[in-house]
Amino acid sequence: MCGIVGYIGPRDAAPVILNGLKRLEYRGYDSAGLAVLQDGRIEVRRDAGKLSRLEALVQQQPVCGNLGIGHTRWATHGEPSARNAHPHVGMTGEVVVVHNGIVENFQELRQELEAEGALFNSDTDTEVIVHLVERYLSTTTGLVEAARCAFSHLKGAHGIVIFSRREPDKIVAARIGNAGGVVIGLGQDENFIASDIPAILEHTRRMIFLESRQLAVVTRQGAVVQTLDGQPVQPEVHTVAWDPVAAEKGEYRHFMHKEIHEQVRSLTDTIAGRVDFDNGYSLRLPQLNLTSELARRIRKVYITACGTAAHAGMVGKILIEHIARIPTEVDIASEFRYRDPIVDDDTVVLAISQSGETADTLAAMEEARRKGAVLWSIVNVIGSQAMRLADGYISMQSGPEIGVASTKAYTAPLVDLYMLAVLLGEMRGTLEPVTRRKLLADLRLIPDLAGRCLDREAEVEQVARLLVNTSHCLYLGRGINMPTAYEGALKLKEISYIHAEGYPAGEMKHGPIALVDRDMPVIVIAPQDPWYDKMFSQIEQARARGGTVVAVATEGDERIAAAADHVLWVPPTPWLLSPVTCVIPLQLLAYHIAALRGLDVDQPRNLAKSVTVE
Repeated sequence: MCGIVGYIGPRDAAPVILNGLKRLEYRGYDSAGLAVLQDGRIEVRRDAGKLSRLEALVQQQPVCGNLGIGHTRWATHGEPSARNAHPHVGMTGEVVVVHNGIVENFQELRQELEAEGALFNSDTDTEVIVHLVERYLSTTTGLVEAARCAFSHLKGAHGIVIFSRREPDKIVAARIGNAGGVVIGLGQDENFIASDIPAILEHTRRMIFLESRQLAVVTRQGAVVQTLDGQPVQPEVHTVAWDPVAAEKGEYRHFMHKEIHEQVRSLTDTIAGRVDFDNGYSLRLPQLNLTSELARRIRKVYITACGTAAHAGMVGKILIEHIARIPTEVDIASEFRYRDPIVDDDTVVLAISQSGETADTLAAMEEARRKGAVLWSIVNVIGSQAMRLADGYISMQSGPEIGVASTKAYTAPLVDLYMLAVLLGEMRGTLEPVTRRKLLADLRLIPDLAGRCLDREAEVEQVARLLVNTSHCLYLGRGINMPTAYEGALKLKEISYIHAEGYPAGEMKHGPIALVDRDMPVIVIAPQDPWYDKMFSQIEQARARGGTVVAVATEGDERIAAAADHVLWVPPTPWLLSPVTCVIPLQLLAYHIAALRGLDVDQPRNLAKSVTVE
């Protein structure tokens, strides 16, 4: 479920692989390794812990060759250790593999292979793959056919890359299901393989994205793509426009901090090219493939997502229902496919995923497809599976997001959902022209409003210093900012390891109020919106029980200033867009608390950026 990098060409493979793996560190991992073909033998170096340990090992025990593969692993089977790190080599030393995903039937396969005499050197599920390939290598016409036979035994979803010392002119890569991306980067007399674009973007912008159940044979001259059944495929070559510099921290201490500050730009880019503020306030979402006939036909929308993306979906529900008047539900993706949802061809299932490779979300999309729904997606990664699987999509336009805790890829889809709601309302005739124009005029303000939130960072950091040693925290929100409470709490626990809970403010008196005392800070999202008076009463209730209240409030609100212990100010914002501004001080609060605690902000423990297993 983590990073894969492969190289074949005239250069020394090891530095290319190590540099590529560095660009995938954001995914989260607990061990790393590489394998290089050197003088006709496969040389493997691997270790537990951070990539720096692997680099030190390679310096101590150098490897040199023109073909190699590498991996950063996030443990699913077997503890994080050098023994369990990828790559894995077979018994004969002829084949080596790296793998993302889970071999769901690995126990049965392992027992079968051990009965045939295979000796296992790890506790991983991945090792069965290399033994299966070796099984067939002696009975088939070569590595590609052996790989195809081996892969036919695997249950689950996988991204797999292998090479053999028998055939030193090729690397075989395969994608089976939705276990994460497999990207082929095309160079001059050299080619690259990766699980995600940033790993190879410094070398090439010409990419092939493998679809599910496709296999690629990669040589120095190019890549030949076929189905797992051996049928030839003519792949589309995409040109990726991302600038490699965008993946660097620059002046910032952490990627997360940089990405919080990039929200002004990402919000601008999300709006740019879609809303023409100088020509009748026209709105276009061309990749969505939305027609007036389809817009009028829609009877229900399901938004499905995980984690931060699901919180964006909760805001989207309110936007679509309020503006477009379409009944909308939000489903956690991991639950959607298992509850037999009522879906038909008049239903839209809208998936939200930063990576576009989230396994639970892709599984929900496949279930929706099976039931005949119209599939849309909001994604950040161009060429990702969620983009390709959908009938139409909206690109977040956020650029690479490296920090595991999502920030700019949360606020961008809030704007995407807002634009979608307006477009649906326009096409369905539920919006008066004057209302539509006002909604789009409000949208023009949002990048500047986000910038004004960031200008108050020093004030947020002061509050962070006061809360840095807290152990628990309660976040309360209501209406369109109830999801903001959920997202604020998630950010705090993701990167600071402080227990935090987001709660609908109206539910506080039905249980959580029992927790409030002087040791329980209460974060209240209380901008001047339709729920303002109700939220003010929550402040009074928390203060009456000795709680420390931190309020997110609209600039100039003297009533809040007098009632709360601390205030995180946001500029006056149209209430339908207020989740964008209200979440920014909460992102900064979580960031500064985690940084003050000396934690690994960009790579929190136990978390991965792209969750490619169910």
